Amino acid sequence: MLMAGALAAGLALTAAGPAAAAPATAQLPQGSEIPLGDGYMGVGYLKDAKDFKPDTRHVLISPDMVTPMAFTGGPVGIDVSHYQGTINWSAVKAAGISFAYIKDTEGTTYKDPTFNANYLNAYKAKVIRGAYHFAQPGSSSGATQANYFASNGGAWSADNLTLPGMVDLEGGCYGLSASAMDSWILDFYNTYKARTTRDVVIYTSPSWWNTCTGGWSGMSARSPLFVADWTTAANPTIPAGFPFATLWQYTDAGSVSGISGAVDRDRFNGDSARLLALANNT
Repeated sequence: MLMAGALAAGLALTAAGPAAAAPATAQLPQGSEIPLGDGYMGVGYLKDAKDFKPDTRHVLISPDMVTPMAFTGGPVGIDVSHYQGTINWSAVKAAGISFAYIKDTEGTTYKDPTFNANYLNAYKAKVIRGAYHFAQPGSSSGATQANYFASNGGAWSADNLTLPGMVDLEGGCYGLSASAMDSWILDFYNTYKARTTRDVVIYTSPSWWNTCTGGWSGMSARSPLFVADWTTAANPTIPAGFPFATLWQYTDAGSVSGISGAVDRDRFNGDSARLLALANNT
């Protein structure tokens, strides 16, 4: 997850989120402060961090790991949704972007209108890409949402260009206790695994995970962690319950050729061979 040039990351959000606010009549899923369809990676980052006591642990670097875990010099990526508009994926690839996560679904009824085009065109440009689901845990079970995701673009194939699906967890605790949230996440994980054979990637911030799951360690041996930590530090802060992160969203204010406006920038924790292994489950 590294590299980092002048392309930093994310939607041009201010503290409030994307430029185009949802209309006042937009549907709010149960327990959510984010109108249906408005979710994207990082939308809840600032809100979730407000009353959070940070865990100061950083990426674990251990000599017994097959690949040293360090966010330096490795593949760099982006994550996108309809907020980025039409994307020139050939230009994105030429700009040095190796991978991307693309918003697919939200809840049990919403599919991002740009997903099909983004997913296909990223593939054609040879950008290793994966789909993500924006979770709405207060409105339906983890299994129901995982099934909706897997049936609507979140499936996986071993083709050198498809990452395992990801679940985006942020934006408050949706009225659930920590134990209920832990159960929801495990329900999503088990269903997605049964549908695709892959371990779903978890995207979250230290503040959300520590607050809404109680720093649960139950997913650390199951799911790769995609941590949100917008910082210029060399390594991200890691949520309690995880020893290290596999991917890191390090800014929401990046710039990449082929995309008009700001875009989230991401780093992979390892080299290109390890990124390909994550894609192909090898």
